[in-house]
Amino acid sequence: MKKIGILIGLLILISVTACQDLSEINENPNNVSETHPQLLLTNIASSAFQLQGTSPMYAARMLVQTDGENTSQYYNWDRASFGDYNMLSEVTKMIQEGERINADEYIALGKFFRAFYFFNLTLTFGDIPYSEALQGELNANYTPKYDTQKDVFIGILNELSEANTILEGNTNIIAGDIIYNGNTTQWQKLINSFRLKVLITLSKKVNDSDLDIINSFANIYTNNPIMKSNDDNGQLVFLDQEGSRYSSFNSSGYGSGMYMSSTFIKMLQDRKDPRLFAYCGQTKNAKEAGKEINDFTAYEGGDPLAPYAEVNLKAAAGDVSKVNLRYSTDPTAEPHNLLSYAELEFILAEAAVRGWISTDSKTHYENGIKASFEFYNTYAKSFENYFNTSAVNTYLSENLVMYNNNSSLEDNLNLILTQKYIISFHQSGWRMYFDNLRTGYPNFVHNDSDTPPTRWVYPTSEYQENTQNVSEAIKTQFGEGNDQIRKITWWLK
Repeated sequence: MKKIGILIGLLILISVTACQDLSEINENPNNVSETHPQLLLTNIASSAFQLQGTSPMYAARMLVQTDGENTSQYYNWDRASFGDYNMLSEVTKMIQEGERINADEYIALGKFFRAFYFFNLTLTFGDIPYSEALQGELNANYTPKYDTQKDVFIGILNELSEANTILEGNTNIIAGDIIYNGNTTQWQKLINSFRLKVLITLSKKVNDSDLDIINSFANIYTNNPIMKSNDDNGQLVFLDQEGSRYSSFNSSGYGSGMYMSSTFIKMLQDRKDPRLFAYCGQTKNAKEAGKEINDFTAYEGGDPLAPYAEVNLKAAAGDVSKVNLRYSTDPTAEPHNLLSYAELEFILAEAAVRGWISTDSKTHYENGIKASFEFYNTYAKSFENYFNTSAVNTYLSENLVMYNNNSSLEDNLNLILTQKYIISFHQSGWRMYFDNLRTGYPNFVHNDSDTPPTRWVYPTSEYQENTQNVSEAIKTQFGEGNDQIRKITWWLK
């Protein structure tokens, strides 16, 4: 009887299996076709809001290297990667999953992250695949055409506008949100603030009627929610647990040949800027001499134009400051901002001084500085007293900081962009470098033969796998065979 029972059981199992869809049997549990978008959002946000490495700080004259020639410091870089398209694939999946479960908030955030990544890509290269990008799985198009940079920017602005519209009145809690803990209103503020960031980036295109930059900027500022305080910062807060610690925690690079640039330190010293103490370490000789942390003479940098071996000798002699140790020893150093309230206030100050909005540029400028001091008062452990209310008021009265509405446009742009630059240390990625390309402020020292590059060369993979389209994009923008780092793309013309 036992054998008969086993035989009957096997026959039933075979019968059930035969009726089951083979696609269900063969589904790979490690490659699930459906997932809740919250799982994708967590990973996407964690990646997008991270510090974008140290290369921007070398290019922007904040850091110098002493154990080799850093390509960013000496303006001799070459190619960049299309790696952001990998993250855009995750964003596409999140949007699809949001549509599947009718969760509009994930669609809105997907549009924001699309705008963020395409914004970075087009500033890096110029023309890029946009309208036909990410369609390999949908229609087997693995060689997308390149859209003009203007069309990419129009698409970015449209997607941000759509994201704002989708979130209007949406009070759903966004599961998986590590930035705003599910608050749709704060996401809407970030999205609209980012729209203003994109528009100010296009300041050279104010006469382009297709973009209508000035009216668009004023309309967003007047009629849409934007960030109003540091509580609205688009920032990633770090935790002392595996996978969630500060980006450069325990980084070996901070303990080797990385030092501070003399031009950046001098800028802070000339303004008696206490952020110097939070950003930099004292020189070895200053420490041994017993100088206090708040002694501005205790800090010195290396010449970013000098040969690295020369700066290395100065560093070995104990006369060059390193990056403050807290950036590599504190697992929960200050949050990293994709876009901060302080940066937004400097964007508004620039818009006001250009006449795009009818508000007081001085107020926005001072709000930006106050927000920066408040940020470090909150997060720079052991440095809080250097950023209290008394400290910021003293700082605002410094000759090189004080803002005068009656000064020239160029003088006030210099003030605004300099302060916007100062807040960029370990923040905001390449933004300060692109601001310099756009405005010329603040001045970045360079050798006459090594002007700041304006872009990166397209990836080798595009030449191998999308030859016709990348070649056409190069020819259209710069002339045939001119994929070079100092070619001027549309946004800078």
